[in-house]
Amino acid sequence: MLLGVKRVYEKRELADGKRILVDRLWPRGVKRSTQNLDDWMRDVAPSDELRKWFAHDPEKWEEFKKRYKEELRGNKKFYELVDMARKSDITLVYSATDTEHNNAVALSEFVQEAIG
Repeated sequence: MLLGVKRVYEKRELADGKRILVDRLWPRGVKRSTQNLDDWMRDVAPSDELRKWFAHDPEKWEEFKKRYKEELRGNKKFYELVDMARKSDITLVYSATDTEHNNAVALSEFVQEAIG
């Protein structure tokens, strides 16, 4: 199992496996008919309130992850994602410019914890 994380604007590679957009909002400049994505799981993205509060502020990163993880508790789509990651290679795709402090990085960490 490979669990990758990439910006939506990066070129698709064979090693990516299934590419899943995990943002609540559709990324700017990306056509919805793109072959660059296999699925859009907006229900695993942080709530609008949490996303706006965080605003990609690195000083809020640890608190963001704590709140985001709490939002995912009991989220059926999150557990579907965990199940997908157990069965095949997937890449979590996001549009944020900050490559270290974004929901896909946090989500990858949560999925890996759930898999064990």
